[in-house]
Amino acid sequence: MVLDRQGYDDLIMYLTQNLALFEKPGEIKPGAPTVMELIEDVIAQNVMLICEQHTDLNTEQRSQIVREVDGIVYDLEEVLSSITSQPVTVEQHAFIDEFAGLVKNLFDSALTQQS
Repeated sequence: MVLDRQGYDDLIMYLTQNLALFEKPGEIKPGAPTVMELIEDVIAQNVMLICEQHTDLNTEQRSQIVREVDGIVYDLEEVLSSITSQPVTVEQHAFIDEFAGLVKNLFDSALTQQS
């Protein structure tokens, strides 16, 4: 659905261009989740939004979305493996929120094209 599209390649390029955010120290708010916890939470919220907004999705499409999102989270975990258990900084939090929104946009676009 999206993993084999140019948009996903562009998204991974965007991640690699912003890796410096994950290589430097920054402000950490008290009680901040780890990088991986935040990634999982924000991506999960966006998957739920996709399913809520596209009410005509069948079970197969929902399953495909979940499989592909698992692949995206795996890719993020691989790229960020050295810092996934560290508390997320304010800057990293903003980037992860934006990245998850872009992932949602990829799925929204793919689903619109399928309709």
